[in-house]
Amino acid sequence: MDRNQVAGLLLIGAILIGFSIFNQPSPEELMAMKHRRDSIEQVEKKLQAPVAAAKPIATTTASVIDSTLSDSAQAVIATSQFGSFASAASGKEELVTLENELIKVTLTTKGGRVKEVLLKKYKSFYGSPVTLFGGDSTRFGLNFFSDNKTISTNDLYFKKIGNTFTVNKNQQGSITMRLEAGAGKYIDYIYTLKGNSYLVGYKMNFTGISDVVAPNASYMELDWNQSLQNQEREAKGERPNSTIYYRYDGAEEEVDYLSETSDASEELKTKVKWVAMKQHFFTQVLIADQSFEKPTHIETIGSTSEDLEQVKMMKASFTIPYNHGASETFGMQFYFGPNHYQILKKTGHDLQKQIPLGWGLFGWVNRFLVIPIFNFLDSFSLNYGLIILILTIAIKILLLPLTYKAYLSQAKMKVLKPEIEVIQANNKEEPVKLQQEMMALYRKAGVSPLGGCWPMLLQMPILFAMLRFFPSSIELRQQSFLWAKDLSTYDSILDLPFTIPFYGAHVSLFTLLMTASTLLLTAFNSQSAATNPQMKWMMYLMPVFFMGFLNSFSAGLNYYYFLANVISIGQQFLFRSFVDEDAIHKKIQENKKKPAQKSKFQQRLEDMAKQRGYKLPK
Repeated sequence: MDRNQVAGLLLIGAILIGFSIFNQPSPEELMAMKHRRDSIEQVEKKLQAPVAAAKPIATTTASVIDSTLSDSAQAVIATSQFGSFASAASGKEELVTLENELIKVTLTTKGGRVKEVLLKKYKSFYGSPVTLFGGDSTRFGLNFFSDNKTISTNDLYFKKIGNTFTVNKNQQGSITMRLEAGAGKYIDYIYTLKGNSYLVGYKMNFTGISDVVAPNASYMELDWNQSLQNQEREAKGERPNSTIYYRYDGAEEEVDYLSETSDASEELKTKVKWVAMKQHFFTQVLIADQSFEKPTHIETIGSTSEDLEQVKMMKASFTIPYNHGASETFGMQFYFGPNHYQILKKTGHDLQKQIPLGWGLFGWVNRFLVIPIFNFLDSFSLNYGLIILILTIAIKILLLPLTYKAYLSQAKMKVLKPEIEVIQANNKEEPVKLQQEMMALYRKAGVSPLGGCWPMLLQMPILFAMLRFFPSSIELRQQSFLWAKDLSTYDSILDLPFTIPFYGAHVSLFTLLMTASTLLLTAFNSQSAATNPQMKWMMYLMPVFFMGFLNSFSAGLNYYYFLANVISIGQQFLFRSFVDEDAIHKKIQENKKKPAQKSKFQQRLEDMAKQRGYKLPK
């Protein structure tokens, strides 16, 4: 693009921004729209009320049978609907808690399930304790056939065996929830908690129910539905970082996940070791002691939702083997806790692979370079702003030889700039000859035009690795530095009353500093290298485009990029102080007098040119 085209694009962008601002609805129009929307929502709620009341997850009565009927009528209906489990069709909901230093787990006799999980050491963005789920936001239970009836344990009442307990350090406690189906026939859910652990043991025991479960049933279905609630600044910002992860069992042992940016579902047709309902910084994982039989169905809903509280609805359906034995057991574990790399790795089963550190080389850079340095610095209990500064300096020192090599290459190209301009002026109308002359000049001078590119390309993996590392680091969550209240999300020095397309509705100062420092670094680099004028314009435009992209990213990420740019500018001044361009020019002139050594790549290019009839310069 030439200067006019660039100016035209900038003008179009300015017009679009101005148009969006000009067409923002007035406060009166916003109130009118809100009134209409509220009216529509009220009508929809009235229409949906009968349907919502019919859903088991919304049941609030103490019985799934109409309590206004007589006892004998209720008993007849219960037997017709639940067969051997009729006695569990009604009851009183009781709550018990399992607690240690890290978590508080509340169990309910309604369904015998986990009703609420609270993480003691973490708070939501707005200061309340992090509650992964609570109330009726979850549905968890077995589904199977009995007496030609579909039984769902989530709707039935269990009897608790044990009481609330608290454990610490090496202590351990357990509670049993029992679903009875007659004398000596029952299903037990056994929950176990150890001190200082995010793991909750969960075991299903089937005793004496072989004649209760349909004789042709070789498995039971375990349904787990979860409405993930917002814990961070915005639910819409948490959705792209929330999805279902899972790990296959057996020879593959591969960790995979559903799409984070759109609704998705999948039928897993091989055995599965675990399934995780992952949010941005927290996760809930169900881990089988052995494996879940195939198939396992998983699904996410609500990727484009405008709900301000619910992040996503997630669903998983597991296959639990059942062989009609007198007594059978299926063991599992829950992990309720943070997406902390070291904690997940220590827990085992490759749970740390839920943290998106980047694919291939980018992930290796994070795992084997960035995380070890970051954890070492974190052990000194420093402010995280200072940790990022030291981390940046350490990485820049490691990259110093590559940076210096790139600067030398740019210096050589700058020395050749007058000769390059002469060649360009003499061959404006002959592009093929222009390239031939340029190639001959580089060969005689012993300079590679790509000499400054390769060192920079080798630094790119770290640049992109950081793009994944900082937004995924729970260590930065709710850690303040300077004006940023939370380094894990964007910093805002000004909240706008309107939204600017491709930018947002806030102004991030770290993003502005990152952009300004990038432009300044670009100016320094363009002075020390022979740069095509059109490429120079693109080099200045790219930081502006990235400003809009990074405006809603982690403040820690933009702070790192800003520091990296400032250090790079300092390195430019340092290199200039002891790199003698006159000595470089003298060396290049000496190289021209020596016989040129052709690389295999150059020889192939010349052979191809000769085959096409081009006359190469000597």
